[in-house]
Amino acid sequence: MSVIIVTGSGGLIGSAAAEYFAALGHDIVGIDNDMRQKFFGPDASTVWNRKRLETKLGKQYQHFEIDIRDVNGVGDVFQKFGKNIQAVIHTAAQPSHDWAATAPVEDFTINANGTMNLLEATRKVCPEAVFIFTSTNKVYGDTPNRLPLVEMETRWEIESSHTYFGGIREDMSVDHCLHSLFGVSKLAADELVQEYGRYFDMRTACFRGGCLTGPNHSGAELHGFLAYLMRCAVTGKSYKIYGYKGKQVRDNIHNDDLVRAFHEVIKDPKVARVYNIGGGRISNCSMLEAITLCEEITGKKLDATYVDDSRIGDHIWWISDNGRFMADYPNWKVEKNIKDILTEIYNVNKERWVAV
Repeated sequence: MSVIIVTGSGGLIGSAAAEYFAALGHDIVGIDNDMRQKFFGPDASTVWNRKRLETKLGKQYQHFEIDIRDVNGVGDVFQKFGKNIQAVIHTAAQPSHDWAATAPVEDFTINANGTMNLLEATRKVCPEAVFIFTSTNKVYGDTPNRLPLVEMETRWEIESSHTYFGGIREDMSVDHCLHSLFGVSKLAADELVQEYGRYFDMRTACFRGGCLTGPNHSGAELHGFLAYLMRCAVTGKSYKIYGYKGKQVRDNIHNDDLVRAFHEVIKDPKVARVYNIGGGRISNCSMLEAITLCEEITGKKLDATYVDDSRIGDHIWWISDNGRFMADYPNWKVEKNIKDILTEIYNVNKERWVAV
């Protein structure tokens, strides 16, 4: 029996990973206690997605409603499956820098302490297992906002001669900047994953993603940019644009592309790797550009309002350079662009959103 533990298995990336690796014949152990509902309200609950997994995967999926801060609970799950655990895919988190400011201790204990608990359980029970951590580009704080950006008609952009024009690399400093409390808690977890790799010779990888997205994202105003935007476009709900004239740029990576990257690591694991990962130059957009696409796909005008104050720690321009990962795993590439992603989000969810 080959077991893969997936934390946050009811969420976007966790559920995509569960389905992907189950299709390859692995047994999936999901750990998720629907904290997303507490963070962002009933509309963000992932219970519907967990039930979908249980129905689709049947006996290949076992669910444990455990808080990753529960040392004994986490330890019991790992002991139950022992050396059969081939990989741990850690996607559970408090994911919003806005929410983190309302409950700093809870944010830190979930993101940092929870990650420590999982690393310790892996080290003690199944040290040969691959440990994959979904980190964040917020570990770089607001340093990207110091880049020499140029204002264009629908977006902020960087000069083509700049070293980061192709995307921001892992050599960007994480020091001397405003991170947001969320960025700090995720950076602590990120460094823990690296250190366990180096110090204990564990096969770990941190994926510093930006906007991770896909059709099963329970998007909310504070987290889940494209999914929440499309939901507002479909249902007529008002959408708020926060700062930067709506020209802030994000790259967006589809959950399928990210999970395929996880698979590459599991097939050929290395020690303490760190990768920026995202849509790169293939899949990126500004807020204004995303709104235009949503309106084209739905055939509806979005009810959007502009708020001049930007979110603390928010990036004006972020495009990932996937070069380091592609150098290690040359068979991988981004396959889905922004229009592909938004169209799929719309087609999969429109009837459910309208019904709700």
